[in-house]
Amino acid sequence: MPVHKSEASPATGLSLLVVVPCLNEEHTVSGVVSGVPRRISGIERVDVLVIDDGSSDATAQRARESGADVVRHAVNQGLGSSFQEAVRIALARGVDILVNIDGDGQFNPEHIPLVVAPIIQQQADMATASRFLDSDKVPEMPTIKRWGNGWVAKIVWLLTGKRFHDVSCGFRAFSRKALLRMNLFGTFTYTQECFLDLLFKDMTILEVPVKVRGTREFGTSRIASSIPRYAFRSLQIMLGAFISYRPFRFFAAIASVFLLMGLGFVVFLGVHYLSAHAFTPHIWAGFVGGSFAFLGIITLIVGLVGDMLMRIRMNQESILYLLKAGDTESAMDIGPANTPADGRQTGESGR
Repeated sequence: MPVHKSEASPATGLSLLVVVPCLNEEHTVSGVVSGVPRRISGIERVDVLVIDDGSSDATAQRARESGADVVRHAVNQGLGSSFQEAVRIALARGVDILVNIDGDGQFNPEHIPLVVAPIIQQQADMATASRFLDSDKVPEMPTIKRWGNGWVAKIVWLLTGKRFHDVSCGFRAFSRKALLRMNLFGTFTYTQECFLDLLFKDMTILEVPVKVRGTREFGTSRIASSIPRYAFRSLQIMLGAFISYRPFRFFAAIASVFLLMGLGFVVFLGVHYLSAHAFTPHIWAGFVGGSFAFLGIITLIVGLVGDMLMRIRMNQESILYLLKAGDTESAMDIGPANTPADGRQTGESGR
């Protein structure tokens, strides 16, 4: 049974599950799995789980040969879906820390102790490898991708008020509390939504500078192979998360635009009336201004209703957190070996 220490001292004797999501990574998955350190200070047990998201090559076979448990999807479900499944498996097994590291070989698994250190020391709920925090470790990568990563980080800063250098990295560590609190919906990717979800719940995220490969050694990125598609899908997920947690801010901003436009038309009509002592021929401005003002008020009401629904959602998620925490405590009393979420069994049944 994992030991949970108080915040006053670092936790010891913890269990770690390293999850490697893959799609056609037969050339690199073995190196990633075999490179995972089995001895980490403060960690008592290390398991590796490969989630093969519909590969058409020998990814699953190579992963098993390297000693990993494998969950195999018959069809591609998306990186976001794979990560959500990894969280469910980690909670069912009762692990204390989950590490997600891509299977394409761009991240060095020997850096896992660096990324999990803030979690072990109870300094953070999530620790993410950062490619851009340390200027000496910035990898060589296409300019468009570097530019895109920078803008995504700025968007997260604008939405949350908290600045990070790298919010798209696929190498992260999560505490058990973070796993219990996370509630994600995006199937395409999880990276930015995860940041927003945890930050809006006032959880602590730290960046850990690491040296990574800027480009893949084999093949092309399955997520960012099309920059416009990646940008659109990522913005869609981030906007959805922001509206879910800050609906009043979102709709109040739109309402302000409508109200200002309405006020502009009304002022125009008023100035005309003062100079001509008649509403004609610009009486239309009054109707247009009134329409925009009406739209602004309605939009503001939608924001208020959304804010009330968000409060209900947060209350429900707090209850869900307590329920999941109780369920996983019961599962840990039974022991990970007796839980039904064994990676190989999960992969072979129901798929």
